[in-house]
Amino acid sequence: MTMNLSPYVRFQDNAREALTFYKSILGGTLTLSTFGEYDDSLDEATGSLIMHGELETDADFIILASDTPAPMPFDPGARISLAIFGDNEFKMAEYYNALLSQGGSTQMPLEKAPWGDSFGMVTDHYGVNWMFNISGANHGD
Repeated sequence: MTMNLSPYVRFQDNAREALTFYKSILGGTLTLSTFGEYDDSLDEATGSLIMHGELETDADFIILASDTPAPMPFDPGARISLAIFGDNEFKMAEYYNALLSQGGSTQMPLEKAPWGDSFGMVTDHYGVNWMFNISGANHGD
């Protein structure tokens, strides 16, 4: 069973700029995906925003980030989440459901995402946002 925990930072519209800046300091490999890659009906400005950015630093840690397109609300006080990546579908779902059962709220159900993994988001009863990405999850397809 492999699991990793990384910070996930939300930006209003400058995730590309911020991650490029962090890469200039920390080195590493930067991978960016835009909203337009997953939805070609978006206008050019929204389509060019970062849906998911990942900086694998030379120091062996990862910084994740995305932009917040309108009409999604941008809250500077809630711009960092804890993102758990793993391949143990049972254990990851157990964590997700435990956070919900202890007073948490679903922000996004744990289900198949456009990129093929299972993905879900929960806010725990302390107000901390958690993101779960299960790689290679069995979706019955």
